[in-house]
Amino acid sequence: MSPQKMVDIYILGKRYSVPDSLTIMDSMEYAGYKLIRGCGCRSGFCGACATIYRIKGQKELHFHLACQKQVEEGMYITQIPFFPGDKKLYDINKLEPNADSMAQLYPEIYSCIGCNSCTKGCSQDLNVMQYIAYAQRGDLEKCAHESFDCVMCGICASRCPANITHYQVGILARRLTGKYIAAETEYLIDRVIEIGDGKHDHSLEELMGKTLSQLQELYNSRDIEK
Repeated sequence: MSPQKMVDIYILGKRYSVPDSLTIMDSMEYAGYKLIRGCGCRSGFCGACATIYRIKGQKELHFHLACQKQVEEGMYITQIPFFPGDKKLYDINKLEPNADSMAQLYPEIYSCIGCNSCTKGCSQDLNVMQYIAYAQRGDLEKCAHESFDCVMCGICASRCPANITHYQVGILARRLTGKYIAAETEYLIDRVIEIGDGKHDHSLEELMGKTLSQLQELYNSRDIEK
């Protein structure tokens, strides 16, 4: 077996030599850091590990999730706390699924200058500027679908000169779409009642006892309602 290739990275200014196969998160633990915050799911679903880095000799800053990005030679790494985006409080039962609701809660979306920094920074490769454009026009269903894979890491908002909290706009569009626009899934209400009554407790316990690979197989082979 060939020896593991090592690369030099810098964590908060201090140099460490780590295997090049590791992610940023794994490399921090390899270097001796104990991660108790900003580590979340470790699979790219929670968005808690937003990280800034640059490569030695380059000026450009890069943004990524630490659990997804593999280390590179000369990488300077700084983790950032969750971006304190502007989260509005609202009663969804009192909102209408239109542009007026967006304008009332997030008027800053109309200050977008089209720089596309939000899209360039997205760890999920979403077209963030496009779904903001849909929100501006009140096309909430398109906004919901375009933003569907958002993990709310906040990188888009941290780069926005107009102070738009894109991920909050996206989740509002998805909530409004789910409540008012999307067709109701057949049997959904009945199934929710059944779950509340404990009818499916045994099935849930069986799922909890399965391995990750067994769950993946179940998910990939599931019947999808048309």
